[in-house]
Amino acid sequence: MRSRASRSVVLSAGAALSAVGLVLAHGCGRDESGSGRETRERRASQVAAAWDGSAAASEWRSGFHPMGDMVQLPKGGPRSKADARAVRERGFVLEGRLPAARPQDGRVAWDGGESLARPLAGAHESFETLTGARVGGKPHLTVTGAKLGEMTVATSRGPAVVPAWLFRLKGYDSPLKRAAVAPSTLPQPPIEQAREDPGHLDRLVEVSSDGRSVTVVALRGACDGDSVVEVLETRGSVVLSATVEDPQNGGDCTAQLLSQQVTVTLKRPVGDRVLLDAHTGRPVACKPWLGPSPSWS
Repeated sequence: MRSRASRSVVLSAGAALSAVGLVLAHGCGRDESGSGRETRERRASQVAAAWDGSAAASEWRSGFHPMGDMVQLPKGGPRSKADARAVRERGFVLEGRLPAARPQDGRVAWDGGESLARPLAGAHESFETLTGARVGGKPHLTVTGAKLGEMTVATSRGPAVVPAWLFRLKGYDSPLKRAAVAPSTLPQPPIEQAREDPGHLDRLVEVSSDGRSVTVVALRGACDGDSVVEVLETRGSVVLSATVEDPQNGGDCTAQLLSQQVTVTLKRPVGDRVLLDAHTGRPVACKPWLGPSPSWS
């Protein structure tokens, strides 16, 4: 099944190349011949066969793996452009006291009664995940206190209610919520990363509310055409293979990568199937907007 591409973003060469271990020089495209397609299809089948019915898949389904943001802004979002900039640049400052006591384990609760005990982060530790290096004079949001509450997070097992720190922001009536529960560690993948370079998925953006479409960020060379994501669906997994249209196979190419969102439509909802990257053989990485969750490190 093919995919629908949307906007592209130029990544800095150093950061992008470091992230995926690529060197783009004379010709930054990939082989789109029949043999190239056969290689991708064979690799996707191998990944699905390795995961379906495996101990890794069972471990994945029994854990807590966030598939969306672990931070929720106050209702209505930022009230001004300056506040929106402060959020983007992690400009949070603390004025006041945060609870000092470190809470015990909390529970992640799914519909249907399933739950899982997970360690909780303290208020100070959670606040530190919101902050970045601030330079004087930049816009900022002021945190005046916090209390332990709850929030709903998208996970690999559907929506879950989790313990969260509710941070009070000066000038806002509702809190900023930061999930306090630690994600489960990823299982060891039952297949090694591919030696070939069929394409790269950078991260998961979202799974639609009905589970019938998945949006990811794919990486491509600056000389290539649009990113394409192909799908292999099995009973236990959804394997995504990244490639490009109209690859540049010759000539000079600037050493940079483009980041492009691509949405794929599935034959049936994702459900509890594992969403996999054909190249790495691992679950597609979820990288929330304020940094990756610990389970993807």
